[in-house]
Amino acid sequence: MNTQPNILVVDDEPQIARALRTILSEKNFNVTTASRGEEALVLAAAHPPDVIILDLGLPDIDGYEVCAQLRMWTQVPIIVLSVRDSERDKVKALDKGADDYLTKPFGIEELLARVRVALRHSVQSRGNKEVIITTGTVVIDLARHIVTRDGLEVKLTATEFKLLSYLASNAGRVLTHHSILTNVWGPAEAEQVEYLRVYMRQLRRKLEENPREPQFLLTEPAVGYRFMIER
Repeated sequence: MNTQPNILVVDDEPQIARALRTILSEKNFNVTTASRGEEALVLAAAHPPDVIILDLGLPDIDGYEVCAQLRMWTQVPIIVLSVRDSERDKVKALDKGADDYLTKPFGIEELLARVRVALRHSVQSRGNKEVIITTGTVVIDLARHIVTRDGLEVKLTATEFKLLSYLASNAGRVLTHHSILTNVWGPAEAEQVEYLRVYMRQLRRKLEENPREPQFLLTEPAVGYRFMIER
């Protein structure tokens, strides 16, 4: 039985597609490529991949629309790989449903690390959501609303716990300010970024060993935040 992860690479630059196929195949991934958005959607439906690596600049429908259409029926992790490096482009792609964003030219080891994180998210999304999430010495019990650090319970407000739960339940994903605020506080508060920063500082003070150098409540500058699992 073949258990190699399946990766769909969507890029209209033949040299990039070939390079990604070579790099990923050498790491024992099964790789399928598409050069157009519509082709990618058909392939994703016919042979659901474990991860999609997606360029934004495609010749038919762009990567943003591909993300939006995929999110109508699947939660497969999507890593955007693009020459577009503006904060606006990153935020737009993430808000459309991408999980991560890497700018070309990219480092091979960084790409592989992002793929490994995406695969962990893929396994979680196919099964039941984890009820207990552990990162370093912090344990988050989502069902019982209990958080411990070094074995001692940490008192969180209801909002702090809701924020931490949303971040931890999407471990590895880059979550935009807008998506966090909308899901935790509601659409009416979707632009209150400074409000979010205050709560993130509070969480870091309570949970991080060094709040000034966080290890798992990470900032994605001008974009949002990412919760990382520390092994």
